[in-house]
Amino acid sequence: MEQTLAKQQAPKRTLTLLPKNLSAQQQRVLYAWAFLIPTIILLLMVAGWPLLRTIWFSFTDASLANLDEFEWIGFGNYLYYEEGEYFGLLTDGEWWQSVWNTVFFTVMSVSIELVLGLLIALALNQQFPGRIIFRTVVLIPWVIPTIVSAKIWGWMLHDQFGVINHLLVSAGLIEKPLAWTADSDLSLWAVIIVDVWKTTPFMTLLIFAGLQMLPTDCYRAAKIDGIPPLKLFFRVTLPLLAPTIMVAVIFRALDALRVFDVIYVLTANNADTMSMSVFARQQLVAFQDVGYGSAASTCLFFIIALITLVYLYLGRKQVGMDK
Repeated sequence: MEQTLAKQQAPKRTLTLLPKNLSAQQQRVLYAWAFLIPTIILLLMVAGWPLLRTIWFSFTDASLANLDEFEWIGFGNYLYYEEGEYFGLLTDGEWWQSVWNTVFFTVMSVSIELVLGLLIALALNQQFPGRIIFRTVVLIPWVIPTIVSAKIWGWMLHDQFGVINHLLVSAGLIEKPLAWTADSDLSLWAVIIVDVWKTTPFMTLLIFAGLQMLPTDCYRAAKIDGIPPLKLFFRVTLPLLAPTIMVAVIFRALDALRVFDVIYVLTANNADTMSMSVFARQQLVAFQDVGYGSAASTCLFFIIALITLVYLYLGRKQVGMDK
């Protein structure tokens, strides 16, 4: 009996590989690194090696026809001077056109998606019959694969037998069918429309999640004080949603900056809509110029990385993490 009581009262020993003199905070940090290291190694294998190889190829004259034979040319793919003129990616008009197309596409699509996503999220946050069904229906465009939705919209926007032109002509809004994906003035806007239809649910989902986490006390107090809904939105809801909106915008902006599939399916290699990713693909695959295409891909990577670093810095400043 005494032996049984002694065993029950004896302190339990836990098996650990950490030194005993570490504090609880240090142990948590070490355990966190233990879980992160396998993921970091996997990312380095899957993404790190291809990235380093792409950067390496950007300093060579490698060709897709034979990747084993190439010469080191330094920054020749980016910029070089010959016979009184500068050549290279940084002087390529088509490259800078693709940069402008990408920036315009990103700014317009993300801005429209933000406004629509905020309005839809506010509507979904209200109490009304069939709210659950409506929430499910809103997510359908986001569930459909981008290639499929782009192909569907490609048929709908067809200049001869597309349903969009048929409806607009029937309603008397236009006199004749429009070449949505071929007209230089309409093609980029057509791509933006398709992207907005596809990714607005994503923006809605993030903002709606932020609305669900807002404290209800301030709204009860505002209702008692008789504050108008519009004033309540701009003075209370919008400031509280600012962190969520920042996260949603940066996610969508980073995704839009590397857009490829929706543009390539709708307009292929059209210079009026060509993004940086489509330009890099054209150089790599169509022209088989691995060095030049890798230079374009490297520039795209550093543009996205720079935007990410700026966002992280601004985010740290906002929450007061920088002393």
